[in-house]
Amino acid sequence: MLPADTPVLFALIIVSLATSVIVALRYFASSGLFAWITQKVRPGLYDGQGAQIGREIRWSLVAAVIYGAPAGIMLWCWNHLGWTQLYADLAAFPLWYLPLSVFLYLFAQDTWFYWTHRAMHDPRLFKILHKVHHDSRPPTAWTAMSFHWLESVIGAALIPIMVFLVPIHIAMLAAVLTIATIMGVTNHMGWELFPHRLVHSPLGQWVITASHHEKHHEEYRCNFGLYFRFWDRLCGTDRGFSKRMVEGGTPHRVKV
Repeated sequence: MLPADTPVLFALIIVSLATSVIVALRYFASSGLFAWITQKVRPGLYDGQGAQIGREIRWSLVAAVIYGAPAGIMLWCWNHLGWTQLYADLAAFPLWYLPLSVFLYLFAQDTWFYWTHRAMHDPRLFKILHKVHHDSRPPTAWTAMSFHWLESVIGAALIPIMVFLVPIHIAMLAAVLTIATIMGVTNHMGWELFPHRLVHSPLGQWVITASHHEKHHEEYRCNFGLYFRFWDRLCGTDRGFSKRMVEGGTPHRVKV
C-alpha cells in the first residue's frame, strides 16, 4: 500500500509496474504448467523449437507490460477515484448478474478479437501487426501472448474500457482473466486437451478449443474467433477442425 501523499504519476507508474509483473508471472505459471503437461503427455512435441520458444517468451514479456499497465491504472482509478464500474459488494447487483457479466465480457472480447484479428490478416496489415504471432509454426504453450507490441496494444484496449462502462464484480473480472489465460494457452499448445466427446458435442460446435484454433494457424484465412465460433459461423469463416490435431492423450487424429 502506497502512502496517501504519494504523487499520482509516481503511484500510477508503481501500480502499473506491479500489475505488469503479475501478468508476466501469470504467463510463466500458465504457459509453464501446460508446457510441462505437454512434455508429459506429448514427449518431444516441442523438440527443435527452442529458438522459437525463446522468441515467444521475449515478445510475451513486452505484451505483459502492455496488458499490465492499463490494468494497474484501472485498479488505481477504482480504488482511489471510484471512476470504474468495478464493485466488490455482492449485494450491489442481483446474483444472476454475476455469470451474465462474465458472459458479456467474454462475448465483447470475442467480438473485438474476431474483427480486429480478421482485419490484421489483410496483407497490408499482416506483416506489420500479426506476423510475429504466426511466426510460431507450429504454435506452442508459450505462444498465447507472443504478439507484436502494436497487436498487444489493440488486444489490451477493450477490457480496461469496458470496466469503465459495464458493471462487473471484481471476482468475476478475475474469472474473465482466468478464462482468457487458460483458453489462450490451451488453444495454442499443439494438441487437444479436451476429450473428443466434448470437442464434438453441441457445446463444442460453439466453443473454441485447440482443434479449432489450430486450423487457423494452418490456413490463416479462417477460424478467427477467440472463445466462441459465433462470428466465424455467422460470417462464413468457420472451417472446422485441424485434421492433424491429436486429441486428449490418445494417438488418433481429430475426426472432422
